[in-house]
Amino acid sequence: MTSLFNNYARRSVHLVKGQGTIVTDDQGKEYLDFTSGIAVVSLGHAHPAIVKTLQEQSEKLWHISNLFESPEQEKLAETLTKETDLACALFCNSGTEANEAAIKLARKHTGKHHILTFKQSFHGRTFGAMAATGQEKIQQGFGPMLEGFEWLPFNDTDALENAVNEKTAAIMLEVIQGEGGVNSIEPVFAKAIMEACEKFGILLIIDEVQTGIGRTGTRYAYEQTALKPDIVTLAKGLGGGFPIGALLAGKELFDTFGPGSHGTTFGGNLLAVSVAQTVVDHVFEPAFLQGVQDKSTYLKQQLTAALPADNYSLRGNGLLIGIHSNEEIGPVIQKAEKQGLLLVPAGTNVIRLLPPLTVTNEEIDQAVAILKKILV
Repeated sequence: MTSLFNNYARRSVHLVKGQGTIVTDDQGKEYLDFTSGIAVVSLGHAHPAIVKTLQEQSEKLWHISNLFESPEQEKLAETLTKETDLACALFCNSGTEANEAAIKLARKHTGKHHILTFKQSFHGRTFGAMAATGQEKIQQGFGPMLEGFEWLPFNDTDALENAVNEKTAAIMLEVIQGEGGVNSIEPVFAKAIMEACEKFGILLIIDEVQTGIGRTGTRYAYEQTALKPDIVTLAKGLGGGFPIGALLAGKELFDTFGPGSHGTTFGGNLLAVSVAQTVVDHVFEPAFLQGVQDKSTYLKQQLTAALPADNYSLRGNGLLIGIHSNEEIGPVIQKAEKQGLLLVPAGTNVIRLLPPLTVTNEEIDQAVAILKKILV
């Protein structure tokens, strides 16, 4: 009998330490971590710069609440919005909280409640984010959902055109649906979304919780599309393993969240903000982002050469890669773990590869060799 709720399908491995892409369990066995804590450990485990930042900040000040000025928050907000059409930030503790804030901001700013999201999306597990998520299994057992959300088929231009109207407050989407199967937005669909937003004055919310902070080889995944968001949500890789979430928005939304309109006790605390600043100072360097793109190309090339095309196909971008299989991949995840490679699924038929952005080509070779051994 455990003292923990059974709401996670936990694996039996007990990990006790990590360095870079390598993690070690309590029996001394090492694994290649191609989960990154589900796209969180962006600079790898125990990155020296993050460790140094956390140690230094922990000796000065941990928490003061949002009742006081925070130059540290100001600096991080400026870094995240620099050279974008976004102008302001709100910090919280998770991706779910960031998406909840985005829903509130869109409804309050427009005075409308109709929000379009997409099937197979995932936006979180609070009531607003859960209602936005286009997967019924996430909502089962919790009673009536928050009203106002309509799920559409992803990449279906006709369905989009039939659903949008002057009552629509916002369209909310992921550029790549991570949990839903590593499904990427198609260029024609991105163009249709922008046309709909401009025609009806609809706000565009892009959930970059999994795809943001360099995961796809640019600061944000939307930068590789025609999409121009009014609101962007972040978390996961932003803190490199330390809990932090963020909402970014255009300057026209600045006055919508006035004093008392939204808040969080722990959001933007000094430990989280200092670590996040260190992460983005590394990741947002052009050479680092180019390195992610180069490693993505290399990973795809190695996988294409190793796996038979009639059984497997690749999806995704950057270091968010899905291997679609004709069979269920649960047993594959287990076999890989026994061989020393940690993976996560994306639905029942897609293996999701999420290595740290600092992964090396040698580690990619090792992971591909394991995959070839168990898949071919």
